Amino acid sequence: MKAVAQEWTQFRGPNGAGVSASTNLPVEFGPEKNCVWKTPIPAGHSSPVVSKDRIFLTGFEGEKLFTLGLDRKSGRLLWKREVPHSRSDRLQKPNNPASPTPVTDGKTVVVFFQDYGLLAYDQDGHERWRIPLGPFNSAYGMGASPILVSGTVILPCDQDQNSFMIAVEIRTGRIRWKIDRPGIISGYSTPVVYTPKGGGTQVIVPESFQLSAYSAKTGDRIWYVRGLACEMKSVPVLAEDTLFINGWGWGENQPGKQVKVMSFEDALKQGDADHDRKLSLAEGVDERTRKESYFEAFDLNRDGKLDAKEWDIYRAQMSAENGLLSIKVGGQGDTTAKAIRWKYQRTVPQVPSTLLYQGVLYMVNDGGLLLSFKPETGEVIKHDRLVGAIDNYLASPVAADGKLYFVSQSGKVSVVKAGGEWSVLKVNPLDDPCTATPAIAGGRIYIRSQNTLFCFGMREP
Repeated sequence: MKAVAQEWTQFRGPNGAGVSASTNLPVEFGPEKNCVWKTPIPAGHSSPVVSKDRIFLTGFEGEKLFTLGLDRKSGRLLWKREVPHSRSDRLQKPNNPASPTPVTDGKTVVVFFQDYGLLAYDQDGHERWRIPLGPFNSAYGMGASPILVSGTVILPCDQDQNSFMIAVEIRTGRIRWKIDRPGIISGYSTPVVYTPKGGGTQVIVPESFQLSAYSAKTGDRIWYVRGLACEMKSVPVLAEDTLFINGWGWGENQPGKQVKVMSFEDALKQGDADHDRKLSLAEGVDERTRKESYFEAFDLNRDGKLDAKEWDIYRAQMSAENGLLSIKVGGQGDTTAKAIRWKYQRTVPQVPSTLLYQGVLYMVNDGGLLLSFKPETGEVIKHDRLVGAIDNYLASPVAADGKLYFVSQSGKVSVVKAGGEWSVLKVNPLDDPCTATPAIAGGRIYIRSQNTLFCFGMREP
C-alpha cells in the first residue's frame, strides 16, 4: 500500500495506517520553533484532515458544534459552520461531542456528530447535504470516523443497542445501503478497506468480540474472526493479507484473570427478590453487578434492570481477552480457526492503534512504554520507556521520513528514530493537552492541541 505524500484525507491518513511518504520533517519543534503557523481553534478530539489546499476539523464551544475549514498554507480560518445540536446523546469522558474525524475527497468534506448525524460541505463551507442519524446509546458516546470508498462514505454506528452501518454517496447524499448489526454493542473503531485479488472491495470493522468484513458495494458480511476484546477502539493496520489489531476492554479481560459468571437462571435464584426475571442494582449477585459503574455498563437499554440478553453479554464481556492479534484477512464465513497468526497478551493500550512502518510493528502504552515487534512472529524486539514523555496516551502514532511521532495527553511529542532498536531523538513539549492524532502531508506535521492547531515543518520542504 502506497502512502499519499500531499494529502491526509481521513482519520490516520491513507487507509488508517498512520504512514506518509513525506520527507524533510523536523525533529525539533514547538510553539516558537519550526512552527510554520498556529491557529486558535475550539475544543475537540477530531484529528485534522488535509486536502490540496484546505484543512478540515470539527469542534465545540459550550453547546455549539462546528465544522471548520482552514487555509492549508497559512492556517487562516476560512469558514466556521455551526451544526444543528437538537439533542445531547449519552457521553462520558474522555470522549466529547466532536470526536469523529472528517473525511474528504478534496471537493467535499463529510463530518459526523453523534448529536446530529452526517453533514457534507464543499471546500468553501457551503452545505451540500445532511442526514440526521440517532439518537445513539453507547457507553462513552460515538467514536468511529467515516471513511471514503469509491465515492461512497461509509460509517459504522456501534452502540449498546441497534447498531448499524451506512453507506452514502459523497456527491449527492443518497443512501446506497444501510444494514442493521443487532449483535454488536458499543465500539469506537474506524474501519479500513481491503480488496482481495479477484474480489470486490471490503470494509473491515473491529466489533465487540470479533472482526468482520463487509462488501463495500452491498453491506453484506463476507467473513469474520472471533476473539477480539469486548470493546474496540483502535484502528486495524493492514499489510497485504495480514492485519494487526489491539483491543482492551476491562482489567478482568487480561489473560488468566477472566471472571467466570454464573448463568442467568442461577443469578435469578440468588438475587431476583421481586420475581420479575430481571436483576436491579439492589439485586446484584456479585461484586460487579452490585457496583454502579459496572452495572451501568451492563445495562444496555438503561432501564435499571439486567435481562437475560444483557446478562449473556455481561458473561461474554467477562470472558473476552485483551491483546494484540495478527490476523490473516479474507475468506468466507467464520475464519477464526485458521486466521489468527499470533497473539501478544500482555498489557495493550485502550485507545492508540498500532503502527507498521518499514517492516517493524510498534505499540505505545500508557506510561510511555513503547514496544517494537517483528510483525511476522509477534516477537518483541525492544520495550522501553519514552524517556521525557512518561505519560498517558490517547492519540495514535504516525510515521514518515524515517521517524515516528508519539503525542502524549499532556502535549509532549516524542520523535523517535524508526527501527526495531528504536531510539528517542527528541521530546517536544507543546504546553497544551493533546488527544487528537497528528496528520502528516507535504513535509508538514499538523498537531491539534486542546486550544490550537499547529503546523510544524522545516523551511520550504
